Amino acid sequence: MSAPLTKLRLATRKSPLALAQSEQVAAHLRATLGVEVELLKIVTTGDQRIEWSLEKQGGKGLFTKELEDALLRGDADLAVHSCKDLPGEMPAGLSVAGYLPREDPRDMLVVREGLESPATIATSSPRRRLQLAMLFPDAQFTEIRGNVDTRLRKIGQDHVADATVLACAGLRRLGIGGWQGVEFHALGFEHMVPAVGQAAIAIQTRAADAARFAAVLDKRTSRFVTLERAFQAALGGGCQTAFAAHATSDTLWFYHHEIGLRSLPLSDAEIDAPVETARTLLTHFGFKL
Repeated sequence: MSAPLTKLRLATRKSPLALAQSEQVAAHLRATLGVEVELLKIVTTGDQRIEWSLEKQGGKGLFTKELEDALLRGDADLAVHSCKDLPGEMPAGLSVAGYLPREDPRDMLVVREGLESPATIATSSPRRRLQLAMLFPDAQFTEIRGNVDTRLRKIGQDHVADATVLACAGLRRLGIGGWQGVEFHALGFEHMVPAVGQAAIAIQTRAADAARFAAVLDKRTSRFVTLERAFQAALGGGCQTAFAAHATSDTLWFYHHEIGLRSLPLSDAEIDAPVETARTLLTHFGFKL
């Protein structure tokens, strides 16, 4: 894409949350680049196979492949992803140009109203299951799939389970501050380390075009997410792995099923050397790379 920018085609999933995020990206690009933006709405394999367990069917690529194919074919100029859905490795020729400013990265425990301790918790994420098992050792786990409102309804009205877990960022972007029949409890990092890239909206493009967009995207979010993804790359972690890493300006929060939850101080120099920092700290934690 060497011609002057006048119009951008933005590939997005069709779910309400994906569209809300893509509209945010479109508004940002219109304001910063002065271009027209068209949303290219695409159904992914993960959207079509609502009955599939993400853990058993390969996890992250289920929600990204069709959007990436549109970039590689030249049908789209950019693709919008929830960063936590991106695999550690992406197809040759594609790159993440950057991110919008990160939203609240915490996980939200959604509990049926009036319950002090849920007996059944619906989540398919190994990361969430194992960390929640430390908080609720007697709880049983099950799965539910669907959009955010579907999951809330299944807890609050249908009583499919006593609780589920949703990302705070997704609830905020959808304007959901409450729901009939449930209570919201945000989980601090000391109880639940978020997924790599959680609450960050990633803007992906062809590698040759990435520099054209990087200047108008959020450098602070990029620093932290790049470090988190360096841990993911070193470990080979994905949706199906009970692993999490979250970086702030002064702390790394880390969870792995083999060592539990850890936190360590972070310096600016460590944040700015993500590959080296990830390898050093993983070795410190006892992992053989």
